[in-house]
Amino acid sequence: MTGCIRVERVDKKEIITRVDAIEQQIHLLTEHLSVLKDQLAYMMEENQHLYLENHHLREKVERDEQQPITEEAEAEALVGAGYDNLGRLYQEGFHICNLHYGQVRKDGDCLFCLSMLTKH
Repeated sequence: MTGCIRVERVDKKEIITRVDAIEQQIHLLTEHLSVLKDQLAYMMEENQHLYLENHHLREKVERDEQQPITEEAEAEALVGAGYDNLGRLYQEGFHICNLHYGQVRKDGDCLFCLSMLTKH
């Protein structure tokens, strides 16, 4: 007979073994798919959060650009930045008080420096 597919005789045990192996592969693929699905859901949620945050920041920038900056507001920003820099220097271990400005603090906290930081 020509054109017929030849079917080999296969042991029943071998068929069951093959079916089990395929079943295990399907189970493994299903687990991988589930993990990917969870990761995709997390990424989509994070993307939405970032989209909203970006949108709010753009709105704030637009509002800020429309409002003119007064000299008083600019001066307050500069003073605030100055105090932030002094606080950073103090945290790095330097005196910021007028008695020992710029010297390394050796004996812990300095009451004069701390009083300067709390005045702001």
